[in-house]
Amino acid sequence: MAGDNMDNLLEVQNLNVKFRLDGGTIFDAVKGVSFDVPRNSTVALVGESGSGKSVSAMSIVRLLPPEQAILSPDSKILFNDQNLLALDDAPMRSIRGKDISVIFQEPMTSLNPVFTCGDQIAETLRLHMGMTRRQAWSRAEELMNEVGIPTPKLRMHSFPHEMSGGQQQRVMIAMAIACEPQLLIADEPTTALDVTIQKQILDLIGSLQQKHKMSVLFITHDLAVVGEIADHVVVMQQGEIKEKGTAKAIFEAPQHPYTKALLSCRPNVDSRPKRLPVIEDFLRPEGLRLENLTQQTRGYADDDEIVLDVRNLSKRFQLKDGLFKKREVAAVQGASFKLARGKTLGLVGESGSGKTTVGLTLMRLHSASGGEVLFDGVDLLKLSEKQMMKYKRRIQIVFQNPYASLNPRFTVGQILLEPMTIHKIGANEQERVQMAMALLKRVGMPEVSFYKYPHEFSGGQRQRIAIARCLTMKPDVLICDESVSALDVSVQAQVLNLLQDLQDEYKMSYIFISHDLAVVKYISDQVMVMSEGNVIEVANSDEIYLHPQQEYTKKLLGSIPKGWQEGKRAA
Repeated sequence: MAGDNMDNLLEVQNLNVKFRLDGGTIFDAVKGVSFDVPRNSTVALVGESGSGKSVSAMSIVRLLPPEQAILSPDSKILFNDQNLLALDDAPMRSIRGKDISVIFQEPMTSLNPVFTCGDQIAETLRLHMGMTRRQAWSRAEELMNEVGIPTPKLRMHSFPHEMSGGQQQRVMIAMAIACEPQLLIADEPTTALDVTIQKQILDLIGSLQQKHKMSVLFITHDLAVVGEIADHVVVMQQGEIKEKGTAKAIFEAPQHPYTKALLSCRPNVDSRPKRLPVIEDFLRPEGLRLENLTQQTRGYADDDEIVLDVRNLSKRFQLKDGLFKKREVAAVQGASFKLARGKTLGLVGESGSGKTTVGLTLMRLHSASGGEVLFDGVDLLKLSEKQMMKYKRRIQIVFQNPYASLNPRFTVGQILLEPMTIHKIGANEQERVQMAMALLKRVGMPEVSFYKYPHEFSGGQRQRIAIARCLTMKPDVLICDESVSALDVSVQAQVLNLLQDLQDEYKMSYIFISHDLAVVKYISDQVMVMSEGNVIEVANSDEIYLHPQQEYTKKLLGSIPKGWQEGKRAA
């Protein structure tokens, strides 16, 4: 990957970063990392959470907290042959934002909520390019148009919260390219986006790179995305580089077991193994032969027992429109579907399609505007709160964000015992504790977890705790609302395997809501496609992926990252 130094825009040499934690503990975050970013090329930095990707990238722009981060004296970051780590603050500030720009993962925490999007783009131009207010405003509008934001003249006056997630990310990209930087650092810019929006953002970054002759350092944990965009790949694990090379070499002949694991853990639409491989499978001495994985078929059968029959479900929201007016928005319009016992129904569609509203309305966390939800022949929408209590045990939900859905003041034990106490499950406290311990073991968590707090666990572990909490109710139906979308591919594989095991053991039915179509294909028996509150198409999962009937479904499927394909891009 490293050639003649004249060909490299950026050279990271022997980067070592330690963090000073509470209590004086020193943690090695990045250990001797070296890689190059050639001019006019895309380098992908790949690895799981905690691998050191973002720390390496933030070291380049010197955005690590100075009171905690310790960089070794022999570390060098050469940008146009100038060592960024040796610069004073003033010259570094002139480079940061002008010559090197960053697109962060979460635009809503990066954009200032009290300034319009136009003001924020214009501020960059005035600060780094010396433009007048009028010049900056005019150029900001051009940039909005360039990144594909509709009606840019109007959107210049919009605040970040008035934009969709994809539009917010486009504003971030407009700010990042405003000064025509030589290096663009994109830190997980598409992780939380729908596949269609993700494809648009990836295409946009690619076209802007060609137009402005930029180099791109793209940080992600998704190798399918990497295969779409990267010229070179650097694979990191636990602060170290495990493998680096051209995209062609990494995808066609990976050398390190960890790289092979990352490539294989993620579900793909071409196969459905009974169990997804995980990182540990590849790190064993004997390794893993993918061709030996047992495949499985899925789908509804005519004689399946129907546990949930939803008919013409509707939900309308009243929104403020000005000071005194209100307007009505139809979030779900006449949705009808059936859920079979022991089977999984996948709900897919873009943001705003009504997927989550369907799940929350089934749980009666939203009040329905119309329709029927027949559970064992009983219409849940007509029950009083008291009558609904016994059914709440039987329908549970796992939310997308395990950081927000677990009470930080409760220990894991309290989190698991509370619903059992409320619903009088178990004869006494001792029996409930035993049941909670058994459930923790069932979801792959050690018993000592019972006494810890949520902040002491990773995202994947918290999601397991959230699943264990649902299992305390022994539900018939489990609604999974984007419950694996924010997880690393290896942790995602573990949670999907866990859900499969639990379904096999307890005959639970799942409603699996996700924007990740490869994951939905893997775990679902039937798929329901939604758009703007309407059900567009429903069919068995294999059928809908092989023979989609509607143009919208074809558009969604066409947006799935295909990974590396020979001939699509020069190596």
